[in-house]
Amino acid sequence: MDEEEDQQKLPDLVKELVYRLLSQNLPPNSPPLNPNSPEFLDSLRYAHRILSSRFTPSVAPDAAAIADSIKRSLAARGRSSDALSFADLFSKFAHKAQSVNNKWAVIHLLNKISQDTHLHHFHHPPPLLPNLPLPHPTTAPKPYSNGALLISKDPDNRRDNAFRDFLALLREETEVSEEALVRDVLYACQAVDGEFVKFDSRTNRYAIPDSVRVPRPTRSIVHGLCELGFLFRKVSGYISQSMDGFPAEDVGTVGQAFCSALQDELSEYYKLLAVLEAQSLNPIPLVSESAASGNYLSLRRLAVWLAEPMVKMRLMADLVDKCRVLRGGAMAGAIHLHAQHGDPMVHEFMRRLLQRVCSSLFEMVRRWVLEGELEDIFAEFFIVGQPVKAESLWREGYRLHDAMLPLFIPPSLAQRILRTGKSINFLRVCCEDRGWADAATEVVADKGAASRRGGFGYGETDTLEFLVDDAAKRIDKHLLDVIFNGYKFREHCLAIKRYLLLGQGDFVQYLMDIVGPELSEPANTISSFKLSGLLETAIRASNAQYDDPDILDRLRVKMMPHESGDRGWDVFSLEYDARVPLDTVFTESVMASYLKIFNFLWKLRRVEHALTGAWKTMKPNCITSNSFTRLQHAVKMQLVSTLRRCQVLWVEINHFISNLQYYIMFEVLEVSWSNFVSEMEVAKDLDDLLAAHEKYLHSIVEKSLLGELSQSLSKSLFVIFDLILRFRSRADRLYEGIHELQARMTESSSSSRDQNRSHSRKQLIDKSAEQGSWIADGRKALTQRAGEFLRNMGQDLDEIAKEYSSLQEEFISQLPVQQHVDLKFLFFRLDFNEFYRRLCPSM
Repeated sequence: MDEEEDQQKLPDLVKELVYRLLSQNLPPNSPPLNPNSPEFLDSLRYAHRILSSRFTPSVAPDAAAIADSIKRSLAARGRSSDALSFADLFSKFAHKAQSVNNKWAVIHLLNKISQDTHLHHFHHPPPLLPNLPLPHPTTAPKPYSNGALLISKDPDNRRDNAFRDFLALLREETEVSEEALVRDVLYACQAVDGEFVKFDSRTNRYAIPDSVRVPRPTRSIVHGLCELGFLFRKVSGYISQSMDGFPAEDVGTVGQAFCSALQDELSEYYKLLAVLEAQSLNPIPLVSESAASGNYLSLRRLAVWLAEPMVKMRLMADLVDKCRVLRGGAMAGAIHLHAQHGDPMVHEFMRRLLQRVCSSLFEMVRRWVLEGELEDIFAEFFIVGQPVKAESLWREGYRLHDAMLPLFIPPSLAQRILRTGKSINFLRVCCEDRGWADAATEVVADKGAASRRGGFGYGETDTLEFLVDDAAKRIDKHLLDVIFNGYKFREHCLAIKRYLLLGQGDFVQYLMDIVGPELSEPANTISSFKLSGLLETAIRASNAQYDDPDILDRLRVKMMPHESGDRGWDVFSLEYDARVPLDTVFTESVMASYLKIFNFLWKLRRVEHALTGAWKTMKPNCITSNSFTRLQHAVKMQLVSTLRRCQVLWVEINHFISNLQYYIMFEVLEVSWSNFVSEMEVAKDLDDLLAAHEKYLHSIVEKSLLGELSQSLSKSLFVIFDLILRFRSRADRLYEGIHELQARMTESSSSSRDQNRSHSRKQLIDKSAEQGSWIADGRKALTQRAGEFLRNMGQDLDEIAKEYSSLQEEFISQLPVQQHVDLKFLFFRLDFNEFYRRLCPSM
């Protein structure tokens, strides 16, 4: 009995719902709606047809989800109390309406009615759901199942009648026909205002004004289609501004190609719009005899036609936004980022666009790697050049502009491109060689075969790498041939090793012998012209005379800046004139490093030369012990002790200098040279050659104690060198005094037997007396002065020995902590028997 009552209440609830909805649409101060009026009865009949139709909403049948959505909507509008009221009503409805199987459909229907009512009265929105009547829990009919109203048959053709009524209502609610809207949408897609669809500058879009009455679904679809007009307006505006509004230098060739490609795409877009306008004039096929005839092109069909152009126009508009402030390779790289897309249509569209955009860049690459030409009028290429001197062309003439490097060209490939063009320009400018043109011709011939396998442009990275690698291999090979064979690079490196690094032993020895007296004078009194003559003499007197005259002509004397008190030894040096193109390798900084090494080696050779001279003075057969038999025993013992102390100190110093010199000349110079020669043979380009030479020079500097980390060590070594030269001075003074004493003793014994020679000896004694020598003194005084002289010399040698021992221990103690392994090997050579380690346990 209850179910029958519920079935009878259901029509009453629907009637009450329709009555309330229609009452809300009545004008103010109008009489109440008559339930028996034709308008009310038509609306009620239409509601029954909709509720009994097979239409199914496109949402999931989830009542809780719909309820949560309604609550969130109410809360977002600031109607928290209504949201709480709705939550309470829904909980009661869900708990009590046990016989209602499709609760979500009821809630969904009421929600849609509320939204439509809210949109219809935009300025005075009614309450959303709490003011709407909810059906009684027991009034739901049983035929509903899983959210759909099940109708077994339609004997009264209710479906067709519902469609006709629906169309009639749409015509009543719409002021504008669909044909007019289609026409205006096509105008908007061309950035032209229509009769009803106009551009709104406030929202920056094409839309139907609010004053025009159009159903919400129609307004929505028109709004979506008119997005194409906004995008078209942006793209066409960018093209017009770039081609007509900006100077050519602000746009560049890449920007012009981009605008041209966009214009071509817009031309295809224009063709499509022309076809659509023609289609809009065709009659629509009749569905039934009672259906009205209209234009073939509806808004929904138009949406299908414009789906693909919409995707392309969005891409072009996005590219316009990204590329507005970019140019050249940076613009091509930004466009390339959008090509990484999974949609085949988008990928093909971007590939076609990039082929047009990147054509000028690839032409620049081709001319650079094959001709060395850098015609970048608008500064768009990723290689930039600047005017420099010939010796700086390779290092500073050209460089990569990272901001203009497109992302589809890897940095390693860009470096090869840069080096290939630099090689051509280096051959042309520095070497005055045209042989690279033959190599480029061979590359072009091979490129023809490569182009048959694939094009040369965007997306053909393999062909680009093949061209660059082939050109680089051939041109770099020709460049190295010119450097090694035409300009004799290896021979010049060897000459620098032999003369600046003192590898030509006989030349260095003879040069030091003949310039020694001259270099002992004050630096400001030495003539560079005279030293150049002595250099020429040393060359002619040694095996250096057989060298290439071009090499010998480059060897010159250089006097470094000097201060007062400097001797010639302190300012003398040799220099090598490395002319173009060799000055690319032997730059000013490189030659400064060579000069630094030469000064160190020259000091070392000077010390070695001084020790050799001291040894010649100290040879045992230079002193005859029989001459000192008449001296006092104490003086003779003092003489023997002083001589022994001097010889022992010489041996200790010579051990240090000999091992240091062997380490420098063989472990450093020869090993570094051997490694350099090996790397020269395997060098593939000029960069490899420069790197090999830089490594060679750096190795010498570091191993020779001249590096930044060995400053304290080199300072200690130079102090030892000065001390050794002081020892040489004391040794010379000692043996000069001994020889004078020996001459006086010999003269004293022979003067009593040979009076005939007294006159000449008297002149010698008088001359010695004038010089303050002790030869003019008597025997007693001679013995006294000899003892004093030997005592003073012994004290000087003791001081030198003590200072030398301290300096040597300090120097050797620093070797084990050096980072370079060869310096640790030097420590092993100097202290092979752990003598110094025992003296200084802290080492």
